Amino acid sequence: MNFTSKIVSREAAKAAIAALPKPVIFTNGVFDVLHKGHVTYLAAARALGATLVVALNTDASAKRLGKGPDRPLNSEIDRAHVIAALESASLVTTFDDDTPLEIINELRPDVLVKGGDYDMSKLAEAKLVESYGGKALALSFVDGYSTTALVKRIQAGA
Repeated sequence: MNFTSKIVSREAAKAAIAALPKPVIFTNGVFDVLHKGHVTYLAAARALGATLVVALNTDASAKRLGKGPDRPLNSEIDRAHVIAALESASLVTTFDDDTPLEIINELRPDVLVKGGDYDMSKLAEAKLVESYGGKALALSFVDGYSTTALVKRIQAGA
C-alpha cells in the first residue's frame, strides 16, 4: 500500500473509516517535528485497536494554538505525509477548528486518545466520545521530548 493513500480529506474521512477494521482509535495534534515521544505515543495508541486515525491541525489551526510565530515549521501536507508513512497510522486527515470536537463528532471513533498532559475529565471531546459509549484515555508521555523545547534549543544554537 502506498502510504499516501492513508491521507484523506476531512470530507472523505468518515467513509474511509467505515471500510477500516474496528475498533477505531482517534488522536489529534500538530505533530510538527516528529520525535521519539510522538512515535512512541502513536504506537501505543495504535496498540489499543485495529485502526488509528490521526487528525492533524491545519497550519492555520496550529498557529492559533500559540506555539510561536514560526510554527508549525512543517506544512500540513508535509506533516500528513510523515505521519502517514508510520506503520502505526491507518488514516490521516486534517481539521481547521480550534478543538477536534466537531471532527470527533463526525467520525465517532470507538476510543479517543490524548497525551498525558490532558485531564480527560475536563475535555469536551472525552465527554462526547463517552456519551455514545466510547472510551477516552490519556497516554503517558515519553519524558524529555517536546517539539517546542527542540525548537528553542535549535534557535539558541545548542
